[in-house]
Amino acid sequence: QVQLVESGGGLVQAGGSLRLSCAASGRTISIGAMGWFRQAPGKERELVAAIDLYGRSSYYAASIQGRFTISRDNAKNTLYLEMTSLKPEDTAVYSCAAARSFNVPDSPTMYTYWGQGTQVTVSS
Repeated sequence: QVQLVESGGGLVQAGGSLRLSCAASGRTISIGAMGWFRQAPGKERELVAAIDLYGRSSYYAASIQGRFTISRDNAKNTLYLEMTSLKPEDTAVYSCAAARSFNVPDSPTMYTYWGQGTQVTVSS
């Protein structure tokens, strides 16, 4: 099994920055592509960014393009999400997820392992 634990969330003013981390433990050899999802109250969960196993290919949602950067350090079994120019609409619970595939999955259903999430609140 794989355990994913997020950290780095908090309260920030609009225009500010946060860096989320997701530490993986357990059977980490089974981890392939990873992604960050978010879910705001009353809204569906959405994929924010994803990255393949070796960090050579990434995906970004249009809503955060140019403001967020996803990266990973496989030696540390850690996934990151650097968030800048934050907006109130970025407020959500952010969760990391891991797939078994090398490449970024086409569907969120292909992510096997999930963290509990960390709250990000952006005040106006």
